[in-house]
Parts: sequence; C-alpha cells; structure tokens
Amino acid sequence: MKKYDLLRSGDNIIRVLDIQRERVFVIDCINRKMPVWMESELLESYVGCTDGELFEASGVDIIRDTDALDADQRKVMHERYTMIAPIVSFIADDKMRSKLICSIAEESKVSKQTIRNYLCLYLSYMDITVLAPKKHRDEKELTQDEKHMRWALNKFFYTTKKQSLMTAYTMMLKEKYCDAMGVLGEEYPSFYQFRYFYRKTRKMQNFYISRDGLKNYQRNNRPLVGEGVQEFAPAVGVGMLDATVCDIYLINEEGNLVGRPILTACIDAYSSLCCGYSLSWEGGVYSLRGLMLNIIADKGEWCKRFGISVRKEDWDCDMLPGTFVTDMGSEYKSENFEQIAELGVTVVNLPSYRPELKGLVEKFFDLIQETYKKHLKGKGVIEPDYQERGAHDYRKDACLTMMDFEKIILHCMIYYNSRRIIENFPYTEAMIEDQVKPYASCIWEWSKSQIGANLINVGSRELMLTLLPRTVGKFGRTGLKVNKLRYHCEGYTEQYLTGGTVTVAYNPEDVTSVWVIENGIYTEFALIESRFKGKDLVEIQELQSDQRAITKNEMRNNLQAQIDLAQHIEAIAGSACKASGHMDVHMKNIRNTRKKEQSRCHQDYMKEGSYYG
Repeated sequence: MKKYDLLRSGDNIIRVLDIQRERVFVIDCINRKMPVWMESELLESYVGCTDGELFEASGVDIIRDTDALDADQRKVMHERYTMIAPIVSFIADDKMRSKLICSIAEESKVSKQTIRNYLCLYLSYMDITVLAPKKHRDEKELTQDEKHMRWALNKFFYTTKKQSLMTAYTMMLKEKYCDAMGVLGEEYPSFYQFRYFYRKTRKMQNFYISRDGLKNYQRNNRPLVGEGVQEFAPAVGVGMLDATVCDIYLINEEGNLVGRPILTACIDAYSSLCCGYSLSWEGGVYSLRGLMLNIIADKGEWCKRFGISVRKEDWDCDMLPGTFVTDMGSEYKSENFEQIAELGVTVVNLPSYRPELKGLVEKFFDLIQETYKKHLKGKGVIEPDYQERGAHDYRKDACLTMMDFEKIILHCMIYYNSRRIIENFPYTEAMIEDQVKPYASCIWEWSKSQIGANLINVGSRELMLTLLPRTVGKFGRTGLKVNKLRYHCEGYTEQYLTGGTVTVAYNPEDVTSVWVIENGIYTEFALIESRFKGKDLVEIQELQSDQRAITKNEMRNNLQAQIDLAQHIEAIAGSACKASGHMDVHMKNIRNTRKKEQSRCHQDYMKEGSYYG
C-alpha cells in the first residue's frame, strides 16, 4: 500500500492520502465525503484498483487532455483548483483544514460546502481536469410529453391565427391524450408544465415571425443595429425620396370637399435639408416630376409665388443630388424615373420594409405634420381616432384650400431647414473649428464646399425631357408614326424613305410634339395632323376609338351596299346584252361614229340650268 493508491472492496473504492504507522488517511471515491483516518487492519479485505475501474464505477468521464477543453472550461478549472490548492497541503490536519475552508469560502464568496465538494472531487481522482465544468448539451432528448408539447405549439400557437397558450394546450389534450370517444386519459401534462416548456424553448424571433408575419417583423421588431444613414451618406448629395398623404382635409375654391393632398419630398441624408417638395392631388410619376422641378428651382422665386420672402442662405438648393435613395414603390422602380440616370444620377432602391434606412425623410413628414397640426385643430386636421366608430367626422371641419395649405407647408419647411436645431448631428473637428450652426441649411452650405459633395447642375427642360415616357417610333413615307399619330421634322427625308425605328420621348398631356432621342440629343418633331394639336394622348385615343367603333358599326351596311351594287350592275349588263342580241361590233369609221354621237348627245346647259332651276 502506497500513498495515493486506489483500493477496492466490492462496490467501495477508496484512495489512500496519507499513511502513519497503523493508521491510513483515506477518502471514499464513490460517495466523495471528507477523508477520514482508518485502522490499517480494516483495509485487509481491499485490493488494488485502477483509474479506469473508478471511472466506470462512478460514471465520471474525465477529459485528461486540457487542450481538448475550451477557454471557458480551462478558466473555471484553474479558478477552482486555486481555491482548494492551499487546503491540500493541510488535508490531514482537521483544524487547519476547517480554518482554511472558512477563510477561502468567505474570500471567494462561495459556500463552505462548495469548497468541500471541489476538494473531495479533486482528492478522489487526483486530476485537475475533473474540476472543469461539463459542456452544456444543446441537444437533449425530448420526452414523449415534450414532443407532444412541441407539436401543439407549432401547430396551434406559432401561427398567424394567434391562438392563446391555453387554446394550444387544450387542443394538445384533445389530439394526443384523449381516446377514440374523446375522453381524457388518466395521465397528461398539466398546463403549468406546458407553459414551462413554452417559456424554456421560446425564441422571440420565431414568435414574432410566426404570429405576425415576416413583413411586420422586418418593420416593427427586427433589431436595429446598423448605423443607418451614416453608412452611405458621408457628404451632401444623397437624396431620400418618399411620399405621404397629409393628415388634413382640404376644399376647393367653391367650398366643396376635395380630400387629403399628397406630399412628396426629397431630404438630403447628410444635412437633413429639404431639397424640394411637391404638393398635389396626384401621386406616382406625376408627383415625382413636380418634385424634380422643385429641387432645381430657385427657392426664393418659388416662395414669391405664394407671397413668402425667404433668404437665399436659408434654402439654397437648386441642384440635383447625385444619388437618390427610394423604397420599392412602383413609381420609383418605373422606367420613367430610372431614366434620370442619364443625367448622372444613381438610383438606389432599398429592400422592402427597411424604413430605418431612409429614416430622415420619414422623420421629416412627422416633424412637418406635428408642426402645423397643433395650430390647425378644428380646421380639417385628422386626429388619431378618425377611424374609430363614433369618431368625429373631420371632413366637415375642412376650410383650407390647396393654396392656403401650401403656404402653411412652405412656412413649416423654412422653419425645418433654417431654424430647427439638430442636436445629435455627428460634428467633425473641421465643423467645430468653422463654428457651423446646428441648422440643416447651415450644415448644407458648409458641406457643399467640402470634398465629396455630390450635386449635379441640370436645366429644367433637360430634366423634364429626361423624365418623359418613351416609346418606339417608326419612320415611313407618311412621316414618323408615334402612338398612331404622324410627325415631321425637316432633314429626315432619307429616314422616311428607308424606314426603321427610333426611341421617342412624348408628353402624354400634349401630343403637339415628340422628341427623337439619338446619342443623347433630343430632336423635336411636330404633329402633322393639326386637328389633334393641343390635345392629350388619352383624349385622342378616345376619339380614335370612337371613330373605329362608328366604322365597325357600319361594316354590315357597307357589305350589303356592295352586294346591292353588284346586283344592279349585273342586271343592267344582262338586259343590255339581251337587247343587243350579242350582235357583232362594227370596228370601221370609229371617228365619224364618235362625232355623230357627240352631236346627238350635246346639250345646252344654260337651258338645262333654267330647267333644273
């Protein structure tokens, strides 16, 4: 028998920790209690034992290679050994051992029993790796009841029907714990067990998506961990576009209710300046054209139309941003709007349900509406309860016209651009050095002169021609045919004769002219059919359609008339042939015969005129 030997007698396995004459200091390796002194003669029935037998008897699996442990396991293992290391040297001294256990427990802020457990565990196996925490088993075999619970949650709770937890529990009992007659069995899990399993296995992402849908999750619950605007707007020149229906009802000049106007705006992502806007009754591509024209317009001259005076430095924007950031709206994905890329503008379509990526324009609408709504209560402004039953009919309060409301919107925008303090703007050292004021207009003015500003100077005519819808025109002898109308321009004789197709821009609101696009150059063609000048394309298409309908309605009468004509001709020809008896035609003296017939058939039309009169 030697120190640290393992001895076994039946199911008992002990380890020798110290030997003194007739006494032996041992620890029970199976029950792992504190070591005790035993008389040597009591160990006569014990025989030698190996570490493998100890592992098998205790059911402990030790990873002897510390390299196989992860960083956290090695950290905890050494921390635990550090706690018990001072005690191991005095393990046979009861008083000193107890004193050390108390002091270490107090210092390490753990219980004394925890120290004893670590000590007995180490002494039983004499291997530091036994102190390493076991890895958490992610995949645990589910019981049959847990499998039923998981099935019920997936089938009845994690669905768009949004059933309650109690309903899912009841359906589980009905489907899995009732006999063929629908009688509940003797043994079944309680609702508290069902709820505990749900809480233990619940994943919030799965909860939101399964019950509310992916779209709602992306819009309202998805973690917002990106930098948002700062990721793609390091300088001015990134315009964010969006539109909203204003929370106010308007009337026309006669006092009749019209409805709620549509506000379309472009906000610079860097400075949050409103580059331009469009307020109209129509949305889509129509409002985008108005917005583009407003962006490049002189804002001082624009405000004068409404009797408003504004300083140039408060709204000094008359160039297009080099990049437009839009959502997946149909008007932004249309070919008409994407044609603006011909001016050098880059169009970025954001993925669906990512409003935080264009949060500045969303916030702009909130701020503008919050600014005017508190002053226009009772004048057509909509309150949050407008869709609830019994709510006030805010349409009856309408008293502002579009002109009145646009003046209000302009004043709100001027305040937004030049007087609203931007508290959390990420100031650079250069901005602080130049004492840039925290207003959108000031940040815009300062940033325009910095490296990286991306603004494009473009004329209004060039911009509008670029945004016009396009189609294919066909050259022919009758001119250039576009939308079933004919156009002409000097210098295209060769094209008329040779034919061919060409890309044409047209104005659907006035068909008087179209523009042929060749190598980026717009050549104007004038309408040949003057009766259509000044009319819009829809009106002309309706006229052409009505004409075709009239013609189609007369097709039967035309066919009948042709049949009648053929019958008359055949009848006359038949009677003439019958009267002549198919005589031979005399071919001589044709000239004399013709003179005789002229003399016989000659009439004095003066006399005939008095006769007809």
